Amino acid sequence: MSTSSSAIAPNKEFALMLGDAPLIVRTGMLANQANATVLCQMGDTVVMGNVTLSAKARAGVDFLPLQVVFQEKFYAGGKIAGSRFRKREGRPSDNFVLTARVVDRGLRPMILKHIRNDIQVFCTVLSYDFENEYDVAGANAANLAAAISDCPCDGPIASVRVGLIGGELVLNPSREAMLKSELDLFLTASLDRVVMIEAGANQVPEEEILRAIEFGKKWAQKIAKFFADIQKEVGKTKREFDAPYEHKEAYEFLKGWTLPVINKAIKETLPKLERRAIFTKLMEEAGEKLTEQVDSGKLKVENDEEKEKLVGYGSAMVDKIVKNEMRRLVLEEGLRMSSRTFDQIRAIGSIIDILPNRVHGSALFQRGETQGLTTCTLGGPGDKQLSEGMVGESELRYMHHYNFPPFSVGETSNRLFVGNREIGHGNLAQRALEPVLPKEEDFPYTIRTVTEILESNGSSSMAATCGSTLALMAAGVPISAPVAGIALGLISDEEKGKYIILSDLQDEEDFGGDMDFKVGGTAKGVTAIQMDIKIKGLPDSVFKEALERSKTGRASILKTMLAAIAEPRKELSPYAPRIETIQVNPEDIRLVIGKGGETIQKITKELGVEIDIEDSGLVFVTSVNGEAMIKAKEWILGIVAKPVVGTIYDCTVVRIIAGVGAIVEFLRGKDGMIHISELQWKRTDQVEDVLTVGQKVQAKCIEYDAVEGKTRLSLKQMQERPAGTPEGFNDSPRGPRPGGFAGGGRGGPPRGGGFRR
Repeated sequence: MSTSSSAIAPNKEFALMLGDAPLIVRTGMLANQANATVLCQMGDTVVMGNVTLSAKARAGVDFLPLQVVFQEKFYAGGKIAGSRFRKREGRPSDNFVLTARVVDRGLRPMILKHIRNDIQVFCTVLSYDFENEYDVAGANAANLAAAISDCPCDGPIASVRVGLIGGELVLNPSREAMLKSELDLFLTASLDRVVMIEAGANQVPEEEILRAIEFGKKWAQKIAKFFADIQKEVGKTKREFDAPYEHKEAYEFLKGWTLPVINKAIKETLPKLERRAIFTKLMEEAGEKLTEQVDSGKLKVENDEEKEKLVGYGSAMVDKIVKNEMRRLVLEEGLRMSSRTFDQIRAIGSIIDILPNRVHGSALFQRGETQGLTTCTLGGPGDKQLSEGMVGESELRYMHHYNFPPFSVGETSNRLFVGNREIGHGNLAQRALEPVLPKEEDFPYTIRTVTEILESNGSSSMAATCGSTLALMAAGVPISAPVAGIALGLISDEEKGKYIILSDLQDEEDFGGDMDFKVGGTAKGVTAIQMDIKIKGLPDSVFKEALERSKTGRASILKTMLAAIAEPRKELSPYAPRIETIQVNPEDIRLVIGKGGETIQKITKELGVEIDIEDSGLVFVTSVNGEAMIKAKEWILGIVAKPVVGTIYDCTVVRIIAGVGAIVEFLRGKDGMIHISELQWKRTDQVEDVLTVGQKVQAKCIEYDAVEGKTRLSLKQMQERPAGTPEGFNDSPRGPRPGGFAGGGRGGPPRGGGFRR
């Protein structure tokens, strides 16, 4: 960065070597009306992170209102993307929603819990070099901006990516190197503990995952220490917030009144909604009970304003009592919800073909009160999802979509469309299944699975993972191994150093616990991990136990799943499309497409098939009609076939050239010349004496010029030569033309013209 101006504030620049590549951060020049702004640069990839904390608390919220937005800018990659009518960037793509969630999950546990002021974090990609990934740079820009802002945020934290290439762990591998990696692990850590993990893996053993976590933690902590030094130099004083409202006497009164009921409801095996109704009733009655206590003088308040505040906090106090009792039972009595043991998995049920096979494959997976209906739909190559952005165009062959309607938890809501949560949960299940899908050359279908969550009491994304495996196998997709998923929770007492891991997490244990650790994988190894925590990091011992517990849990779940269907079906649904692949010479693609796309459009319209062509010359014909598939294949093969001398072809006369001969069409669109001298053995004065336009005849190929693409055919060579007629006899007016080929016709094959594949 060069040049200077007195009107522009100077940058403060800091650099840290990560191996042989520098991590550069700058602050001070840009966006100084935000609470903090940081530019993070890795190579030529530059991402700006901005943190803004609102001046006033948002009324009526009982959660931390943190919003992270990750913005893709087409100009960052030197692209002008979009339709002809719209060039402005729109709503973030799913990929950038997922990246924002990763940044959020690292920052959220570090921020003061009782803040009710809006906190907004923007990560904007300003430059992208197609080598250093923008998500690592963006996360670190946000991490440092949060640290140097006045927002109360512990840390600092830092993020890295870990790859596994040829058995070696690699820090922040390039985009190209990641194509060879068996692992994509994104990790965020503070100065002493791991805070967040997001990973996809190609059935990587648990021991290798642990090694990668330790490797990533070491490097993330090095960056966090670098950020801590910067914070000391340029960081703002953190804004102070009043402690959350407390009334110890009121809390103890509510605890004495509610605890026997809460304790019993937690221990008993109750349906989720029945247990929730018990807790809700206590919350609703809390305000009335507190009012009675204040009016009777048993609870002291300063004035009517505090009385109103106290009564309003009654529901929140009861909720806190429920969570604390759930935690106490786990830590002190070894009991969890419904008196389950720590490693006990709720009852599992699996059914396939719950819907008619018009949906190609379907399955119902249930774990306790979590139920997911998953369908699998197969399509042709043309059904791939296309996207464009600063990295250019890309295609998605497998998609998993996850839907979470409000009725699944017995509620009503005006949020009727897909939100960030649905995108995140769907992607986790998709990531878990991708490593076991067949290669496209072996199974050239586009695959879409959709999970409708019909009931939810914890770990619905893992139900989506299990249901997708069943639906894929029911649809006949030859996956290499079945995948199961399980969520693990954590209840901890950091003062005593006690950590209890819970297998098969359910809602109350998630809301009141410290961790949601989701692991998908096969019997061979891990395929996906997502870890969210509410505390400020986890000790290393937790990861080892959690991964071991997840392996045991997956094995148990897989056993039940495989009882429903042991392996992928050998046959597809009769309603699924069939795909035929044809390899043609890339130079012949233009023949299949035809001028302006007329040939390919004619085939698809007449036969009702779909045709997709790759630049390699691989042609995919997709149809649910077997007869149409055969006809389309024959048609295409005819188009690209090369004439063979001596072969007899069915021809259609398309043009008469007076005194010269006839142009005929054969082999699905090829032109050939039947010279007047090749019409018959006797003298022919007029071509029209033998042929008319539209007439169908059979003619023998007597000459083919592969260079010029010209073909000469003959009718008389198929006729018996009159006795005594000398070889090469020709009594026609003009005789054969020099060079053997008649001119004036349409000549070679039609040219392609402008059809986009």
